[in-house]
Amino acid sequence: MSALGDHLRARRSATTPADAGLPDTGRRRVPGLRREEVAMLAGMSVDYYTRLEQGRETSPSGQILDALCAALRLDEDGRQHLYRLAGLSPRGDGSGGSERVDPALAQLMDAWPHHPALVLGRAYDVLVANRLGEALFSGFPTTRNLVEKVFLDPHSRSFYADWDAVAANTVAGFRLLEGAAPQHPRVRAVVDDLLGRSPEFARMWAQHRARGKRIETKRLVHPEVGALTLRMLSFDVRSAPGQELIVYQAEPGSPSADALALLGTLAATTADDGRR
Repeated sequence: MSALGDHLRARRSATTPADAGLPDTGRRRVPGLRREEVAMLAGMSVDYYTRLEQGRETSPSGQILDALCAALRLDEDGRQHLYRLAGLSPRGDGSGGSERVDPALAQLMDAWPHHPALVLGRAYDVLVANRLGEALFSGFPTTRNLVEKVFLDPHSRSFYADWDAVAANTVAGFRLLEGAAPQHPRVRAVVDDLLGRSPEFARMWAQHRARGKRIETKRLVHPEVGALTLRMLSFDVRSAPGQELIVYQAEPGSPSADALALLGTLAATTADDGRR
């Protein structure tokens, strides 16, 4: 088997006939589409598609990949991931060097007293957070890795009001990231650890969904200030490929904005007490 074949098989199983615009013919022996249905939709022979899934064909063309993307209804993130698996898009070099945050970026984040902000490393490790970002996550008491927080932190289900959606999106984002740098030692360490410790992560990882972060709305329940509804915005850090800047924003004048302001006051008070 191959990474490309594993991915195609998982996405075929997750694509229903209705998704692909095919008639529902009743009970099916396999979940999702049959191999011959994918081959038909992509305009290729069943034998060729079978060889792709089985890892016996490892050099599909871009035209073939685009046809498979259309057949399996993959979005742009899914398309980029498929190209990487097929070796037609550059991947990371697997370097395990330290991930240093630009001091100027950290200084800029500290100048945002009303917006929690984090910089994530290649494996979703929180490399730096401003004061309100630290307060939003209660100082990261169990882990500074956001994937581990979702799946291993015992308080994550009460913190994330929509835990199921957050978990699915986190795994899909990490799958896309892993496809870009599959040999990065920290990425591999996080995946291997979670596969062994979290059955839920293992189940979602096996679905091979790949999707990057977008503007999202997060519903959180903070232990000190209660319910928060925040927009999450993600930006690539151009000066440090692989790093992401995450900024949270409350709707001005909303109860969430008031709660975030209270959280900022509590964090500042705690910091002042610590200095004294």
